[in-house]
Order: sequence, then structure tokens, then C-alpha cells
Amino acid sequence: LLSIEDATGEGIHIAYGEKGEGPPLFLIHGIASWSYSWRHTIHHLANHFRVICVDAKGCGYSDKPLMPELPGHQVIELIRIIQGLCHEPAFIAAESLGALTTLAAVQTHPHLVRKLIIINAPIFPRRLPSLGMQLMAHLPIQVVRWIDQWGWAKRLAQPILFIVEKARAQVVFDPSQITASEVYGITYPQIYIPGTFTKLVEDLQLAARELDRLVQGLPNLITDIQLRLPEITCPVLILWGDQDRWFPVEDGYELQRRLPDSRLNLLPNCGHDAIGDQPELISQAICEFLLPAEEPPF
Repeated sequence: LLSIEDATGEGIHIAYGEKGEGPPLFLIHGIASWSYSWRHTIHHLANHFRVICVDAKGCGYSDKPLMPELPGHQVIELIRIIQGLCHEPAFIAAESLGALTTLAAVQTHPHLVRKLIIINAPIFPRRLPSLGMQLMAHLPIQVVRWIDQWGWAKRLAQPILFIVEKARAQVVFDPSQITASEVYGITYPQIYIPGTFTKLVEDLQLAARELDRLVQGLPNLITDIQLRLPEITCPVLILWGDQDRWFPVEDGYELQRRLPDSRLNLLPNCGHDAIGDQPELISQAICEFLLPAEEPPF
């Protein structure tokens, strides 16, 4: 466990795992997820890198403090995680909300990173991408805490797993490949680790507020990140699922246009959960982008 101060100044513990030796490579997950999402890529990447896979605060086995979250807390905490685990510029590969967080972190702390891999980033969002997220963003937070406190998620585990399985059809290319063990692994913290569901809902509510402000033309964190994209001068590889139903490939092209030193690779037969859909393609793309030309990726 890594000890850091979170965005509120409270001391917390961040769960992480390491595998391999070499240049440091951080793997950053998205919302409603945890380090488990990178499970199919770690083995290949660890042949070449010191792979560091973290659970963001409120996710997986990291702490879930009772204090309400501040807007943009993920950015502050990611910076402190990288500073706490690495004493040299690192490589970072990040997906979905983790990718948006990483872009913001690099804008304020460019010295922390050598190269970036950005996967299906919600950089030009219109709304929360799923009905389930939209519904959770409007739940009374006291009710959510009560559900967490009394362990109702455990009692409703089977219906929750069924709902998650159906929801995953939105983020994968081929829903017939979804397995019960995969759904269980993805959902495990929300059901069985107290506080995880509450933190998920808090983050969704923060995201919904920022999106509302974005739509209304009010100051918001998303617009700030968009406007500062040209400040990111390190090399960036953008990976985008060609069948992403949440954020269209046009967003990937626009992101590539705004980043000075970037290129875009479209991943064939791939939905929003790219590291679940095409882990081998992603592992290969990361290695080819980060490794010297003379070193084989596999």
C-alpha cells in the first residue's frame, strides 16, 4: 500500500501492484473499474517494463474515506501516486476517465511523464454515456451510503451481476464473449468492499455536475482540459476502439488534432472497453510505441 494525502488533505492508502523490471509504466483504469481491468495486458508488458497498476481512491482495494469528494480530486491524487511510486519520468497508459485524468495531470506536471498512451478518453463528452450512470448520478447520496452501510449490495449480488452483464453489452464489440467470471471480477468491489459503491456514485455525481456546466457554457474542469491540450508536448499514442458506442472515433481524431506530438491508431472490432476487447493489440501497440525499434515487443 502507498500512503498519500488525498485532495482534501486526508491521509489514505492506495492499493497497487508491480510486475517486471525496466522503465516505469503506470496503468490507469477508468470509472466503475479497478486494476483488474488491465489483467490481460500486465504479463506481456512486464517483459519490458516495471508495470505499476493502481486502484484509484475509492476503487478496488484502495481506501474509501467518508469525506465528500472534491471536483477534480482524481487529478491531484494521480499526481501524488506517481510522485510516491516513481522518481523518474514515467510512461503512462490510461483508459476512459483515467485517460482524461491523466491528460489533466500532465498539463500541470509535465515532468512526470515521458510518453503517454491515451485509450478512449471522454475528452469531448456530451452526457454521461449510459442510462445506468445517469440514474446513479441522481440517487440521494444518503440512501447510497445507507445501502453500503447495511450491505444490501451483497444481498442483491445476483440481480446486480445480471444488470452489469447486460450493461457490458454497450462497451464490448461482441457481447457473446462476456463471461460470468469477468462480470464478477469487474463488479466485485462494488458488491463486496464497503464504501466502493458510495464512492462510485459520488464520482458520477461530480461528473454529471461538470457536464451540466459544460453544456450551459459555465466554467468547468472539462473545458479547462480541452483548452490546455496543446500544452502537452510529450509524444502521445491515442488508441480508439472503432466500435466505441460511448465516445465516437471522431473524438479521437479531434484529440489527435489538438495534441502537438500525437498519432491515432484505431483498434478494429473494439468497443469502449478496449483493454477487455483487444488486450493483445493494445499490449503490442504500447510496446511498439515505447520500446526502441531494435527490441521486439513480444
